[in-house]
Amino acid sequence: MSAIFEILDKDAGGRIGKLRTPHGIIETPTVMPVINPNIQLISPKEMRSFGAEILITNSYIIYRKEELRKIALEKGLHELLGFDGPIMTDSGSFQLSVYGSVEVTNEEILEFQQKIGSDIIVPLDIPTPPDVQYRRAEEELAVTAERLEAARKFIQGEQLLAGPVQGSTYPELREKAASHLKGLNFEVYPLGAVVPLMESYRYAELVDVIAAAKKGLSPASPVHLFGAGHPMMFALAVALGCDLFDSAAYALYAKDGRYITVTGTYHVEKLNYLPCSCPICSKYTAEELKKADNREELLGRHNLYATFAEIRLIKQCIKDGKLLELVEQRCRAHPRLLDGLKKFYTHSPWLEQFDPATKGTYFYCGPESASRPEVLRFGKRLERFSLEGSVLIRTGPVKGEGSYDQILTFKAPFGAFPVEMEEVYPFNAEVSKFPDYEALSTAFINTLKLMDLNPQAEYTFICEKEFRHPLIEEISKKAKLVYREAWKKE
Repeated sequence: MSAIFEILDKDAGGRIGKLRTPHGIIETPTVMPVINPNIQLISPKEMRSFGAEILITNSYIIYRKEELRKIALEKGLHELLGFDGPIMTDSGSFQLSVYGSVEVTNEEILEFQQKIGSDIIVPLDIPTPPDVQYRRAEEELAVTAERLEAARKFIQGEQLLAGPVQGSTYPELREKAASHLKGLNFEVYPLGAVVPLMESYRYAELVDVIAAAKKGLSPASPVHLFGAGHPMMFALAVALGCDLFDSAAYALYAKDGRYITVTGTYHVEKLNYLPCSCPICSKYTAEELKKADNREELLGRHNLYATFAEIRLIKQCIKDGKLLELVEQRCRAHPRLLDGLKKFYTHSPWLEQFDPATKGTYFYCGPESASRPEVLRFGKRLERFSLEGSVLIRTGPVKGEGSYDQILTFKAPFGAFPVEMEEVYPFNAEVSKFPDYEALSTAFINTLKLMDLNPQAEYTFICEKEFRHPLIEEISKKAKLVYREAWKKE
């Protein structure tokens, strides 16, 4: 744990942390509203009222406009924007990705950010877009590495330096880049050039990119997901270990008449009701909002309220040990987010090492829950159970169970475990009475493995008739199988 970033609470790969900057400590995860130095829909001075503790702006825009540049150099960045909290500055890499070139060198923009008093400085990296040829991604990554090494030597002192992780859509390059940067000891690690993935709803690939970078970094390093501004994907990204987000979406969507919610976006012209209770939605009806002279500003305000409400909910879920339940709920808002959730759980073996061993109550939310780290952890520890004599495996108490030497409870997706553990996390799980195929598959596989580890025991397995599944035949080969209705008649 570094002196710059302190982790306070954890759940899955997500964490609540404190990031120390020259202008104060911020609590993560959080969103940095993007401030356009030329056009401000909402004053930076007001951002704290929405929940913003830190802002982000573009130093290249300030550098290129003489009037802004003069004020920033004379009075400082914070005076220019009218915000006394931490401010991160981008270097012009976004403009580089859009226009192909910028009129500044890496050294010039680093020096400028340093002089104007940026709290988090970003070098001029090469934002390699998705789907380019591997050779191009590798070559541009090498240029980025040179620039970041130069930046690390140039920037010393209180100001934080960001080390962007690039590598296009090649997980091996992302992990390689992250491993290299870890040795240079940057204070923040942004994941760059991911906006095209989010804009095209390629969440499964985004998950692989984030996971690859995280695997190359120290678990104690703060990670910023560049350009992630829509709240419907915050929970998924936080669960992967992202700590900082930046949002221009609140303003860009407002300009286009779009109304943000955590489950998607509405066009305000199609709204008959406002499904929110923020100060804007409590004051205006849908019709009034549509016709308001300052509609764009009002939409921007609502969008910010919705954005930070989700951040607060995510933090509470981390505190309660329920982040993965929130992730699963949010990822059902869009089919492509569901793809991201399925890809997310392919990384369960990696996530399991960070996921706390004890929490509150495990809630089964759907087939993907069968792949959660808690279930994986149980499956890896079955050898700890020693079974002998007559063993009853049942889904709930049954008549005559006292005549057995040992009693196991069967609960999908875990499988069979000693009845004494029923109130212990995660076996105190809230699950459906009639489990789905995926839950039963995992539970039966674990139960069969437990039987194989203890072949000397004699098993009786009592379950509901609805538990019919291809693997039930394998169970019946190793145990006396009786359905609960038939057992009641004996």
